[in-house]
Amino acid sequence: MRGKPAPKRAVEGDAKYNDVSIAKFINYVMERGKKSAAEKIVYGAF
Repeated sequence: MRGKPAPKRAVEGDAKYNDVSIAKFINYVMERGKKSAAEKIVYGAF
């Protein structure tokens, strides 16, 4: 028997600017769960 599908989670704002679009972009850049490395890349571009 299958379980229920996982509910969609709302993306919270990023730590620095509290902006959802930046948080989504960081998640898009992230590879293999390395969020801090993705944050360095994104924040270094600003």
